[in-house]
Amino acid sequence: MNRLPFGVVQADARNKAIGVLTKEAVTNVLKHFRAYLLVCSLVVVWHPFQGLARQNSDAAKDSVQHTAAERDGQHDFDFELGTWKIHLKRLVHPLTGSTTWVEFDGTSVTRKVWDGRAQLEEFETDSPSGGHIEGMTLRLYDPQTRQWSLYWATSKSGTVGTPTIGEFKDGRGEFYDTEPSGPHGKSILVRFIWSKTDTNSPHFEQSFSEDGGKTWEVNWITDQTRVSDEPGKAH
Repeated sequence: MNRLPFGVVQADARNKAIGVLTKEAVTNVLKHFRAYLLVCSLVVVWHPFQGLARQNSDAAKDSVQHTAAERDGQHDFDFELGTWKIHLKRLVHPLTGSTTWVEFDGTSVTRKVWDGRAQLEEFETDSPSGGHIEGMTLRLYDPQTRQWSLYWATSKSGTVGTPTIGEFKDGRGEFYDTEPSGPHGKSILVRFIWSKTDTNSPHFEQSFSEDGGKTWEVNWITDQTRVSDEPGKAH
């Protein structure tokens, strides 16, 4: 048997050792690289979920804030409960350019119904030139829309008109509807405004508009003075 020289054997062993070390190094590098790729993948996948979670959290906060911002207007007409003296000014011929007003004096009594979710107002006034007005207003509160519907009727017609619908904001109430109350039965917009509701002299105005709400003409004004501090009671 021929033997290899000792130097050759030594070199061959060294090369084998280097080869083993190289394989181990490459294997370790690959393991670290795979781990790095896995971490990067998790970051890429997790980032959108973080954004979605943040969006959901913000949406939930907005929803809570929106719910908190919504207010219950069930008691917005409580200021009307009781007995009042009324001074009324009415424009005789609305939307005709007329400036002739008639003034009335009278009383109104408002009682709550359905534990405050509705009200009934009885209204009666007289004028030497305008005659006698006997009216009634039924106010109904809708807890879903948080709005009031106002129904007006007079003893003269004996019918209930179209409801005027709206709500209060910062003590001011605005209510709207469409009625054939213009000249020759023309359909127009009607607006009610309640103001000074935190005083013992609430103010009411009715206005008509025949140009889609661009301009308004006031035709009915009432100023009230409380004569009884005891709120009206439901029968």
